[in-house]
Parts: sequence; C-alpha cells; structure tokens
Amino acid sequence: MAKVLIPLLTAVWIGVIAIVAIQNAAPIAFQFLGFQSIQIPIGLVLAFSVVLGMAGTALFLPLGGRD
Repeated sequence: MAKVLIPLLTAVWIGVIAIVAIQNAAPIAFQFLGFQSIQIPIGLVLAFSVVLGMAGTALFLPLGGRD
C-alpha cells in the first residue's frame, strides 16, 4: 500500500504547487535584516522551498535510526 501511496501523494503535491504557481505569478522580494532579494514569482519560491524540504528529508531520514 505504501508503495502506491507515497508516489501518489508526491504527484498530488506537485500538482498543487503547479496550480499555485500559475495562479500567483506576481513577483515578490524578501527583506531580512535590511537586505532585499531580487523579485521572483511566489510560485518559484514555493517550488524551491518544497524541493529543499524534500531533499532535506531524504538526506536526514536515514539518521533517524528506526527501520
């Protein structure tokens, strides 16, 4: 069951990101401690955040110690 559920949830999550990225094409800029980033679409920020989260989870999940 888990072999089907995980790819299905991943596909749904990617679909949701795509829909949000298309709906929110307006550029945004982050400000932190007086620094300001370049303006990029919020969908791109969301996609990068999800990719970094998935990569971080994949890297640190084996360190959990449970099998």
